[in-house]
Amino acid sequence: MANSIRFFLNGQKLDVAVRPDTTVLEWLRSGPRLTGTKEGCAEGDCGACSVLLGDVVNGEIRYQAANSCIMTMGQMDGRALVTVEGLKGETLHPIQAAMAENGSSQCGFCTPGIVISLAGLVANNVAADDHAIHDALAGNLCRCTGYRPIVEAARKVVEEGGASIPGPAVAAFAEVQPADEIAAFGAMFHQPRTLDDLLRLRRDRPDAVLLAGGTDLGVALADFHGDWDEVISTAHVRELRDIGETPTHLAFGAAVTWEEVLARVASLYPSFATLIRRFGSTQIRSMGTVGGNIGTASPIGDGPPALIALGAEIELASLGGKRAMPLEDFFLDYRKTELKPDEVIASVRIPRPAAGQDFRVYKISKRYDQDISTVCGAFSVMREDGIVISARIAFGGMAAIPKRVREAEAALIGRRLDEEAVGVCAAAIRDAFSPLSDWRGSAQYRRMVAANLAERFRRDLSGEMVEVMAL
Repeated sequence: MANSIRFFLNGQKLDVAVRPDTTVLEWLRSGPRLTGTKEGCAEGDCGACSVLLGDVVNGEIRYQAANSCIMTMGQMDGRALVTVEGLKGETLHPIQAAMAENGSSQCGFCTPGIVISLAGLVANNVAADDHAIHDALAGNLCRCTGYRPIVEAARKVVEEGGASIPGPAVAAFAEVQPADEIAAFGAMFHQPRTLDDLLRLRRDRPDAVLLAGGTDLGVALADFHGDWDEVISTAHVRELRDIGETPTHLAFGAAVTWEEVLARVASLYPSFATLIRRFGSTQIRSMGTVGGNIGTASPIGDGPPALIALGAEIELASLGGKRAMPLEDFFLDYRKTELKPDEVIASVRIPRPAAGQDFRVYKISKRYDQDISTVCGAFSVMREDGIVISARIAFGGMAAIPKRVREAEAALIGRRLDEEAVGVCAAAIRDAFSPLSDWRGSAQYRRMVAANLAERFRRDLSGEMVEVMAL
């Protein structure tokens, strides 16, 4: 058991005694007084608090941007942390220099987070195009200059060959291996390494916070300044970090991040990849996990509708064994699931695309990036000779749980995807739901949009939507 957290801060090895549930942002500003990292929203939306996290991946150090406002110090154990102050050596980091030269910054409140995000991009992607630059900036709000000069600064650094992140060597990480347990100032942070260890902790400490990426739980921690006296982290559980591939399926351990999921599904399901980029910025995707997104059981979570339409299966584990079920059966009622007190989500399994399959998922929200869904609809059909032989349709934001719409599926099976069949499908979608009205949209609006997505799916598959977008 350790009484402190060991990690690298801007290249320097530290051994810090601090409550492990302290947010990284709070510690940075009040401890070492690294005040370049700002607090804006305290919810992981604005990016002013962005830092770089370094981990050894396949023998190399990979840095990714993350939101320090919703991250705990316990999650720093064994890692490298880089703030905007740490980017500057004897000279400015190339991103800092480029933004200073072309006037990309005014007030400086947002700029440190923007610099961090772009520094992570140009370190990992030396051939970044404008799409990658905009994706890297999706979690950073600019309140002053607008994005044009910021993007131009990023382009300049990419054209000049990118830039590395100053930090420790790979070998140095052996000096900061994560502890099994950290106890400090009345708080305990458990870091099990195996699924059996995790399950024993889950059984013996049922009141402990089960922490995956923390992109949801961390918001409450930051907003309400509560305490987590005991935490069980899933980040180092080997089985939960596995990614398995077979000729027919992909299997993601529950602690696999959305950034890692994105890398595997982008070529298989491009529409799903677009959704992943939209519901989580780089900062969120680098921390948020597939199991956490499912386990929160939010009716507006964007992952479950897409996964349900794809025919995903979830595996639950306890010391008594494992059990699997279709993902749609996991959700019972608002924030209620099949998960028992002594169980954890172990993995999620999705089929590879099959011949004749078409899949699309559509997110309707007030803002394109980094926004809560008003409606999220996912459609998957299998066709032979133009006839639909199977269909899966699921929605989020329309009920207390992510919900499959079997009546709408039945309306398509045995028919062509023509206006008449899709009209019947749309009517079934409209009749299946009695959604709430809230600030995101009225019940009437939600029902209308959800039904219209069936027609959008038809036009998308016909190529009409591609032509419209090209105009």
